[in-house]
Amino acid sequence: MDALKNPNCANSSPLTPLGFIERAAIVYADSPSIVYNHLTYTWTDTFRRCLQLASSITSLAIGKGDVVSVLAPNIPATYELHFAITMTGAVINTINTRLDARTVSVILRHNESKLVFVDYQLARVIQEAISLLPDRCSHPQLVLIKDDNPMSSPVGEFVNTYEAMVEAGDPGFKWVRPESDWDPMTLNYTSGTTSAPKGVVHSHRGTFMVAVDSLLEWGVPKQPVCLWTLPMFHANGWSYVWGMAAVGATNICLRKFDALTIYTAIRTHHVTHMCGAPVVLNMLSDGEPLSHTVHLMTAGAPPPAAVLLRTDVEVESVLYMHPAVNEAAVVGRPDEFWGETPCAFLSLKDGHKKKAPTPNEIMQFCRGKLPGYMVPKSVVFREELPKTSTGKIQKYTLREQAKNMGCAVKSRI
Repeated sequence: MDALKNPNCANSSPLTPLGFIERAAIVYADSPSIVYNHLTYTWTDTFRRCLQLASSITSLAIGKGDVVSVLAPNIPATYELHFAITMTGAVINTINTRLDARTVSVILRHNESKLVFVDYQLARVIQEAISLLPDRCSHPQLVLIKDDNPMSSPVGEFVNTYEAMVEAGDPGFKWVRPESDWDPMTLNYTSGTTSAPKGVVHSHRGTFMVAVDSLLEWGVPKQPVCLWTLPMFHANGWSYVWGMAAVGATNICLRKFDALTIYTAIRTHHVTHMCGAPVVLNMLSDGEPLSHTVHLMTAGAPPPAAVLLRTDVEVESVLYMHPAVNEAAVVGRPDEFWGETPCAFLSLKDGHKKKAPTPNEIMQFCRGKLPGYMVPKSVVFREELPKTSTGKIQKYTLREQAKNMGCAVKSRI
């Protein structure tokens, strides 16, 4: 029995999110993993491609503890590299594509990157960044990601192209598992807005925990359809790059986007989940209503009021689930802190008017069924809600009433 107290390969294994893709290739083998323009890969395809790429990376004398950088937008290569690089035992460093050459050079000098995968649109940035390195610094090898530009080809410092490395790799490559939970996996940097960029190292265990926790916090189900409007270079897409493999998601990649691109992708691929900073979500405030629910994850600042109020249909659906509610409409009410917060106007069924629920009871009912920011912060009861001649609730009238009510007590969602 004493032998069982000592960890060994039979009873203990370091936690790593790399196992997610190996499992996905078995459980979700023929299901789509990546969709990009007219290209679609299955999870079997993606796992094989990552193994081949990892094999080719190893052939460039890259191994355990080496840093490999990526300077590319949200394209399939960026997604695959999160697995392929770390399958070699190396540490992935995704670089903000909006940085100038000087800042990129500072990052490369600090992390001593041995290899950099560069999108063709950023080739000049990386070449200038390399030229700014001090003479005593070794220069990383460069690989060009041609992506959807058939005219781009390796020039000057580039040693190969991305797809050529995938094709030349061994699909039977045995990926390198971490020796301990604390083996480094990712190296991320701040954007250097107020000073030089600062790096943060995450271990295999830490990355595994964040990926799983993020899925649980968001309540992500099996096989969602994730639209990549959050940069993968931003904290590795908040770890959803790995998390989406765990649930066998379909990853919709976008090189660049605007509101029309996002709405088209949502409707075409029936997107169920997407992440983005408030500035990205603000693009969506004027779009046409969708026929299905899209779950949004945002961070960094409160979502714009217009975006919050685009969720009024979902909030109203929950309000209608309350046994006392006859009619429900949600509009924005001025708020000193957020600008606007959801305000629910309700009429009650005849049998519940004597024992009417209180505003707090309505809010509590919603809290168990909606994210905190979507829960109404004000509840107003009316005998009947204003309607048009065709019976449609006049929200513009309710908006005016909410505006005239003034600011609610300062809220902290």
